[in-house]
Amino acid sequence: MRLHTFRIGGVHPEENKLTAEIATVPAALPEKAIFPLSQHIGAPAKPVVQRGDKVKVGTLLAEAGGFVSAPIYSSVSGTVEKIDTSIDATGYRKPVIIVKVEGDEWEESIDRSETLEILDKHPELTPEEIVNRIKTAGVTGMGGAGFPTFIKLCPPPGCKAECVILNGVECEPYITSDYRLMMEHGREILVGLDLLMKAAKVNRGYIGIEENKPKAIALLTDLAKNDERVTIVPLKQKYPQGGEKQLVDAVIGRQVPAPPAIPVNVGAIVQNVGTAYAVYQAVMKHKPLFERYTTVTGKQIAHPGNFLVRMGTPFRQLIDACGGLPEGDNKVLAGGPMMGKSVMSLDVPVCKGTNSITVLTGADAHRKAVQPCIRCGKCVDACPMGLEPYLLATLSAFKQYDRLEKEDVTSCISCGSCQFTCPSHRPILDNILQGKGVVMGIIKGRAAKAKAAAAAKAEKK
Repeated sequence: MRLHTFRIGGVHPEENKLTAEIATVPAALPEKAIFPLSQHIGAPAKPVVQRGDKVKVGTLLAEAGGFVSAPIYSSVSGTVEKIDTSIDATGYRKPVIIVKVEGDEWEESIDRSETLEILDKHPELTPEEIVNRIKTAGVTGMGGAGFPTFIKLCPPPGCKAECVILNGVECEPYITSDYRLMMEHGREILVGLDLLMKAAKVNRGYIGIEENKPKAIALLTDLAKNDERVTIVPLKQKYPQGGEKQLVDAVIGRQVPAPPAIPVNVGAIVQNVGTAYAVYQAVMKHKPLFERYTTVTGKQIAHPGNFLVRMGTPFRQLIDACGGLPEGDNKVLAGGPMMGKSVMSLDVPVCKGTNSITVLTGADAHRKAVQPCIRCGKCVDACPMGLEPYLLATLSAFKQYDRLEKEDVTSCISCGSCQFTCPSHRPILDNILQGKGVVMGIIKGRAAKAKAAAAAKAEKK
């Protein structure tokens, strides 16, 4: 079996896939469900309900707040208790809708049967209709980025998609939610890929899966054996193989240029396997995105597992279902240990991008003492984007933002490979992200000024 991989950098963190062979079970309903209005990249959704309104599972709570945005649907039935603010995974208070749960009544338009629907049986599903259903259902990237899926299916002028690549890599340590999804819903994922291919008007589809998931590779290869348009691509085990630019390089051998270039600039549309499953449900089952597969894991968690979770369920409830927090020092992450965010409260709710809740304990929960840089260059060797992390971190610390922009800080994908490999335990990524945020603001401000100047010039004419 030939294994593919990306060409630049990468590291090999310990897997810790503790829950790989634990079947997914439905999580219990919460007493109250908390729905942040920013569960996606772009403008927050706008509430369409008020306090006291009755809602069902699948009722629209908030509509898209702009072109780059996505609607939010209720995952529970009950009464809208209030529209308020609450701390999210970033640690900031953000607008939310809180629903008091009363029973489990679903909207009648949702097809809850397990009958597999295939595209050949639905000639009414034109590319435009597929995109519209995906947009209406609020489907976003399920790998964590949260980019509205319909936008990826509508490439900018001058770009032409040639293939759709599904990301089944799941290279982040601990997380197994995508693996369980592939094992338990492989057929639906393949129909989702078929829908994405038709929507993108392409005839080539790939699913990239790392070699540490041989059962998933075998299963999906068997399920796709009669469709010559689809190829299952086994990949070497290397982090961050799941980064979309790294995945494009590994699967079709093309390297995506620096921002503002995106995968479609080299002919690829990349979606997560969880997104493909959500697309299947949205298009074929008229089911909005309001639940997802989530791993709850950690070396000291008594009963780690994989759950089908309704959006809005607090982290605390899922951790308690796994035996509660261990004694001693703990760090709870939304996501995995490489790219996950440490949460300030266990009342943070599961959102569209919550693929894992990871509990680090003891020494793993503490950073090691920072030592002076020894100029070893390991961070440079590890960077999958070909950057010089030590330099970017230093420029950021000294607020040299002009040079930071020239050194391509916007190409950083926040994978943490540099910080992981640093023998001096320096906060390289932390510094880079601070500087990147400032540079991104400068770039946006510059673009806004240029747009305003162009508009003023046009008015004078």
